[in-house]
Amino acid sequence: MAVTQQLARVPVEYLAACRRSAATSADGDPHWDPPSADVLDLDWAPPLLQRVGDLAGLDSIRMDALRRATDGDTAVDVGFLDTHPHEIGPFGPTPTALSAAQVADVAELLGRIDISALLAVLPADGRQAGSLIGHGADQIIGGPKEYLTKHFNALREFYFDAARQQLLIVLWCD
Repeated sequence: MAVTQQLARVPVEYLAACRRSAATSADGDPHWDPPSADVLDLDWAPPLLQRVGDLAGLDSIRMDALRRATDGDTAVDVGFLDTHPHEIGPFGPTPTALSAAQVADVAELLGRIDISALLAVLPADGRQAGSLIGHGADQIIGGPKEYLTKHFNALREFYFDAARQQLLIVLWCD
């Protein structure tokens, strides 16, 4: 079973309703079911993106934004989403979230990352690039550059849209 990074953009009211549902339900069911259009599956891209940022010497401010975009933060309590038998990410770490203000900050910083420039530091050969990245990137069909470009652009657009709507982002592994 593959464990992949998942993100959902939700209004603060939705998260509050889920928290109330978990608190009042006999079995802690938060009734977590965000619309599929507001969920992003980043597959296994987060550690690969972070590794490329390290290899390219991405500055600490944008590197921190990339990490927060894929790891979340603990400032927003979403522990109720990690309660058996209704946990949303039973195979990974405890779900995390970013507030609307944090989402806006991360979105702005992601907009200042040039993924093409980061990937330019990698060898042209996909296998060599993948070996340098590690984390199994040498096994990616089509090569890691295309894969990472696609996933980074999806991540950035997801954050831009969440920031525009002033939404929270909840992150978990599934």
